[in-house]
Amino acid sequence: MHNHAEPGYQCPICLGVRKIENKDTLIKKSDIVFQNKLVTAFVASFFVGRNAGHLIIVPNRHFENIYDLPEEYGKEIFRMSKKLALAAKKAYLCDGITIMQNNEPGGDQHAFHYHLHIFPRYEKDDFSSNMNNKKLTDFRVRRSYAEKIKRKLKINLQAEVAESADSLRTNFS
Repeated sequence: MHNHAEPGYQCPICLGVRKIENKDTLIKKSDIVFQNKLVTAFVASFFVGRNAGHLIIVPNRHFENIYDLPEEYGKEIFRMSKKLALAAKKAYLCDGITIMQNNEPGGDQHAFHYHLHIFPRYEKDDFSSNMNNKKLTDFRVRRSYAEKIKRKLKINLQAEVAESADSLRTNFS
């Protein structure tokens, strides 16, 4: 629909989703915190100011932007963004969360694969002024953030399964 990728565009996000590590992507396998049949979430390669360890959630199939994104993927991205935001809040002890999604170059989209950012926020973190203060972070540092998120996400998902089982028992008692 509204596509801006050059012909022959090698999508770095598609490579990351397929766990391919090469010169065309910065995403490492160790960055991935969650993956199912529809979506993948990972720690971003670039840290922004004091908001280190922000997460990105993407559809596993290539859709350039929100205009092309099927609802089935959008629903799963929303579902997982809530779980990841809660995991980030617990893992990073942040004061809040900012969720951001950009479309087209005019909307500051730089990687032409739909992606949603989940930023940990802190009181007086100067987030807006630091958006241009991005730095590529070593994958070993990112791995420590990914491990924190995976631990909290696992606890949250286990609690959700237990809660669903309790609800079923109550409904059929």
